[in-house]
Amino acid sequence: MANEKPDAKAEALWSHLHWLVVLEQQGSFTSAAARLGVSKAAMSQRVAELERAAGVALVTRTTRSVRLTEAGQRLVDETRGAFEHIADSFAGVRDLAAEPRGLLRVTAPVAFSRQQLMPRLPAFLRAHPQIRLELDLSDHLRSLAMEGFDIAVRHASTPPETHVAWALAPTRSLLVASTDYLAAHGTPATPQDLAAHQCLHYPRTQGAMAWSFVPAYAGAYAGADASADASADAVRTVVPVAGGFAANNSEMLRDAAMAGLGIALVPDFSAQSGLASGHLREVLPGWRPVDAFGEQLFAIRPYASHVPRAVAVFVEFLRASFAAGFIR
Repeated sequence: MANEKPDAKAEALWSHLHWLVVLEQQGSFTSAAARLGVSKAAMSQRVAELERAAGVALVTRTTRSVRLTEAGQRLVDETRGAFEHIADSFAGVRDLAAEPRGLLRVTAPVAFSRQQLMPRLPAFLRAHPQIRLELDLSDHLRSLAMEGFDIAVRHASTPPETHVAWALAPTRSLLVASTDYLAAHGTPATPQDLAAHQCLHYPRTQGAMAWSFVPAYAGAYAGADASADASADAVRTVVPVAGGFAANNSEMLRDAAMAGLGIALVPDFSAQSGLASGHLREVLPGWRPVDAFGEQLFAIRPYASHVPRAVAVFVEFLRASFAAGFIR
């Protein structure tokens, strides 16, 4: 009937339902408990209480993971949207406050964060004292929704189509070496000359390493049109390289080059300080390395109808901070 009161016992289980939704997203009691900021025991107890109230098993437990039963999955599918709507509504009301506030969880590449992002963060935090920033340093594209990240900064050629993306700055890849190394071993004049040099590279495969180049005139590194891209492909030069040091971090490659260990291929944001100080020189400036690193920095987030003010002001901060790029 229209004036029938809600079932008080069911109302008491609404938070239990939310925890079940988080459990389905995270895939384990440990991860779900961490996401909610509760103990694993509390998480398990809530699910058990929900199962007793429902009178049916909702979760199949194994030693390594959990899987929802058909009943559990149906319950999650039919309530997930309501909890997302509640979260959006609460975020909208909270944003009526004069100051952006709350926890902002950001994931960003290691080298970029250390060299470029961290020096700028104190000014942002001083300007927004009600925002608490949690920064995760990772070069891997994390599952933002599952791991609870609000923003990811990513170095890529194109952003993932499943996310909202803001372009922050164009970037390009550079070959760099120390003046001491070039004085001792000579300066390459063509990509083929790299065969005689120690090449410090980012290991991407277990096989032989190769670097690809196009002449610098074959299209700008950002925003080249289709005809320029076709021209670049027509004159692409691929050369095998080898060296005594490799690292999956461009800051380490830059430091190795500054120490005179060889010629490094790094993003411009990693090379910037070494070139400015004179400790590094650009090698083969008439050639443009391609297919090494991304050509844009993006801020990305999962799609949502409401963008919290803390997220919006942080994105604007990133765009203003890096609009000029790094090396022109």
